[in-house]
Amino acid sequence: MRIAATREQRAGERRVAISPEAVRDLVAAGHDIHVETGAGAGAGMDDSQYVAAGATIAPDRAAAIGDSGVVVCVNGPAGADELAGLGPDHVAIGLFDPLWLPQSAVDLAATGATSFSLDLVPRSTRAQSMDVLSSTATVAGTQAVLMAAYRLPKLLPLLITAAGTIPPARFVVLGAGVAGLQAIATARRLGAVVDGFDIREEALEQIRSIGARSIDIPPPADVDAAAHTQATLTPYLAEADIVITAAQIPGRQSPTLVTEAMVDAMKPGSMIVDLAAQRGGNCTLTRIDEEVVHNGVTILGPTDMASGSPVSASHMFANNVVNLLRLLVTDDDTINLDTDDDIIAAMLVTTGGEVVHPQVRDALGLPPLPAEGAAGGGR
Repeated sequence: MRIAATREQRAGERRVAISPEAVRDLVAAGHDIHVETGAGAGAGMDDSQYVAAGATIAPDRAAAIGDSGVVVCVNGPAGADELAGLGPDHVAIGLFDPLWLPQSAVDLAATGATSFSLDLVPRSTRAQSMDVLSSTATVAGTQAVLMAAYRLPKLLPLLITAAGTIPPARFVVLGAGVAGLQAIATARRLGAVVDGFDIREEALEQIRSIGARSIDIPPPADVDAAAHTQATLTPYLAEADIVITAAQIPGRQSPTLVTEAMVDAMKPGSMIVDLAAQRGGNCTLTRIDEEVVHNGVTILGPTDMASGSPVSASHMFANNVVNLLRLLVTDDDTINLDTDDDIIAAMLVTTGGEVVHPQVRDALGLPPLPAEGAAGGGR
């Protein structure tokens, strides 16, 4: 199968979808790999490394994608320039985010290409090796703590010195998915005192298992559950030096965890890093990729955390893609479109010029396809 990796066009994106190590695996499996020149430069992966691994370097995007085959990217194609050249004989794989940005699916369908969205991989044991979102969240959680630690005007660990005792920094992490748990683990390794919160009981157990304290909120009596949670969390935020929020729902607006009143309760010099900024943020004061200062509290809403460690992020991303390609590409070099397979059904967004994913069609206001032509699943 002809497989192409293109250079990312999004500003600030330093990752690449296929690493030289992944090229070796794919070439060993009999695939023909084409990499757009400079695709790996942001991650320190030079064209010469790809050539040594067995890839062909293409001078531009058009030459890389050719007339047919699989096209792999990190971020989905945006705009006419990135969609140009895709046709019915192409299979596009990337983070298209079609539940949140359903127009991306319409644009892909118009090219005739078949597309699989990496952010729709199901949460199942079988799909874990293909779970790009977990890989990305692992990097984002780590980078959020490192960025906050660099910006914080105090040291993180407890230090007992001749000049006196330096108390440890206090973290509060809201949301204990992959990113939140990684943030907790990183902050603990750096010596901070960490409190974590999640609405799921099993997540609270995971918080405690990595050395943090869980914030247990008793069930509300006759009050609004969200208001009860916010009121209970406020004293924890008031004591915190750094708050990291990481609660996200695929394809939906991020839940509000931190209100302006809660920020007002925080001490000057403290900081919030909102990892859910791309879909509205967990804090009501968050602005995408901007720094907001409110009563001395700094609120950051970065959306490029995974690019902060592009080498590690690219390696994990590429390994996830290789595992997916093993499922998608058959022995006779055709694409497996068997929607009885839960992974394929969950990730297939477009084929034959149609948007076929049921939830994406629903987001677009399109009627369901006949059962035999519809993809299924979702997260």
